[in-house]
Amino acid sequence: MQSRYSLLQKKKKRKWPYIVSGSILGVLIVAVVGWIWWNDWDIDKSMSALGLSNKAEESVPVEEVEEKPVEETVVETPPLVEPEVDMSGAKGYVGNEILPEEPTYVEGVLISSKKYPLPSTYSPGESKEARAAFAEMAAEATLSGYELVAFSTYRSFDYQTTLYEKYVSNDGQEAADRYSARPGYSEHQTGLAFDIGELHFEQHFARESFGETEAGKWVAANAHKYGFIMRYPIGKEKITGYMYEPWHFRYVGKELAPKIFEAGTTLEEYFKL
Repeated sequence: MQSRYSLLQKKKKRKWPYIVSGSILGVLIVAVVGWIWWNDWDIDKSMSALGLSNKAEESVPVEEVEEKPVEETVVETPPLVEPEVDMSGAKGYVGNEILPEEPTYVEGVLISSKKYPLPSTYSPGESKEARAAFAEMAAEATLSGYELVAFSTYRSFDYQTTLYEKYVSNDGQEAADRYSARPGYSEHQTGLAFDIGELHFEQHFARESFGETEAGKWVAANAHKYGFIMRYPIGKEKITGYMYEPWHFRYVGKELAPKIFEAGTTLEEYFKL
């Protein structure tokens, strides 16, 4: 058993390292505080003097970047190109300016065009045969769900004069000659031309859009069975003298109409006019 004296001696020995360590730490603290005081309490300056630097707090100078103006992107829109239109149809009147005294027939078929005008006095009214054929066609169309109407048929010489002059006033003669006949040159004066549309769809009357409707497609595919042909088909302006009119049908009879339809030609091409 250890004596009380021995225990006290051991405790003294154990305290000695702590006293030495504390003394050294105290000296270091005093030295550091004194050094910082010597550098006017500037920690960064003190650390630099010791060869140290606070890397975490160093600020990297940012280069000034000159802002360049953003160039506006210009998207060039291609100019609208007018479709090439052959105006020879409008010139079809040349050499045929004088109205004849009698209408022209070819193989028993009445011809009315820019080259073959009608007398100003020719006024047969609407053809009863053509009207009956249209009524038959319209009745057949109802079975497919289409209610056809003929919104313009016979026109007198005087009425055509008024109509044509109105179009010329609105659009100019060159444009009007593409879609409207001069007085004495209109098929409507024969009483055999029927402008066809669908009831309740008047927005397509006398419009190319009629050809895109289901009713318009039905008429184009079936009119020949009842004696009618589309008088001014698409792409035939050079030949007929008029722009595409999917609503304008001409009665030529149930025998001739299927032949012209199957041949895929116009009246001019069929008779070589």
